[in-house]
Amino acid sequence: MTEYNWTGVLRRFALPLALPLGCLGPQVAAQTHDAAAATVAPAPSPAPVPAPPPPDRVRAVWSQFVDLPVAGDAASTLRYGGKIDAYLDIGGSTFGLDDSLTLHVHPEFKYGESANGTIGLIPSNTQLFYPAEGDVFDLNLNLTKRWKDGSSLTVGKVNVLDIAALLPVIGGGGHEGFQNLSMALPPTGIVPGSVTGALFQKPTKGALYRLWVLDPESQSRRSGLEDPFSEGVAFLASVTLPVKVAGRRGYYALKLAGSTRRSIAADALPPVLVPAPGSGFPDRRGEFGAVLAAYQNLVEYPEHPGKGWGVFGQVFLSRGDPTFLDRSAFVGISGNPRARPDDRFGIAWFRYSLTDKLVRVLVNRIALEDEEGVEAFYTVQLAKPVRLTASVQVIDSAIAARATGVIAGLRLTSRF
Repeated sequence: MTEYNWTGVLRRFALPLALPLGCLGPQVAAQTHDAAAATVAPAPSPAPVPAPPPPDRVRAVWSQFVDLPVAGDAASTLRYGGKIDAYLDIGGSTFGLDDSLTLHVHPEFKYGESANGTIGLIPSNTQLFYPAEGDVFDLNLNLTKRWKDGSSLTVGKVNVLDIAALLPVIGGGGHEGFQNLSMALPPTGIVPGSVTGALFQKPTKGALYRLWVLDPESQSRRSGLEDPFSEGVAFLASVTLPVKVAGRRGYYALKLAGSTRRSIAADALPPVLVPAPGSGFPDRRGEFGAVLAAYQNLVEYPEHPGKGWGVFGQVFLSRGDPTFLDRSAFVGISGNPRARPDDRFGIAWFRYSLTDKLVRVLVNRIALEDEEGVEAFYTVQLAKPVRLTASVQVIDSAIAARATGVIAGLRLTSRF
């Protein structure tokens, strides 16, 4: 079996199932600029053990957004907002320990407005959806221990967008790549986008294994210590297989998630979608869902290592109640144009379904159906730290009374 350098895999492939409760709400290190721009993982090298990061690193990313509904029922109002994320990695030697320990500090600040919720229920702008509505500050703090065999254990509070940003082909986490939550941080309704818990990962010659045990409640704007595990305990387990097809790299993954929670994730839903007490939803304890995901490079540019384009897709199924999503899927293409390898493009289709029983319970309040849409984007690298993205999204809302809408937007991302 081929021996893979899991450094590249760990940096570029993560846990798209570890995804937010908050796809319908009112509203572990980040990648470098080059990693965000690339869509093809580096070639395997003989060394299978990931090297630890430098003892101390500081970096930041600032994205500014304007968006405008241009078709559908929403008012054609131009909105402006922004998101600033700073990342500080402190090696253990700073505290008199060894550098197999790294403290990760991630403050984030969101400001301004977006078109989230004006057309679809799923947020059309992921970065302006988290941590919450309006001008909001949040802080993530976690500690990672790494071993010589490449295994690692992370404990603390983690923004899952930091992990989703590292996915091959599709990745970006909303600062890069797709903006709609459907692709930037695919929701499941089981695991929140801001979590506290412990993540263990183990690379082997032929697979990467992960197990995450966490609090099922969203930790956005919380320390995670206020009332830990009061709603139960959640888990996320995955296995990722690197596979070459016609000599081109691909990654295929199975992920399982569940929790012992009985209540619906009310803090992640707009009030209109929260059933009244005694409605019969939810009526059972425990959640479970599964994802099959694939990321396959179709073209790799030998003259531009790490660049090319490929296809991706994902299917999610859950047993429903008390989870408010029961199934979803998306498929798309993303990559770099050969003539401008530092630019990036992508187009994807998505479809999400609310749990059937929840739809029936709410039928006298609001008529709901599946939400479906398409997003396309193109990113131009203006300078190495500055990138401009134009995007358009066509969304058939889960709110049956809404007409199909279109949102156009621009994103200017700067890295420091």
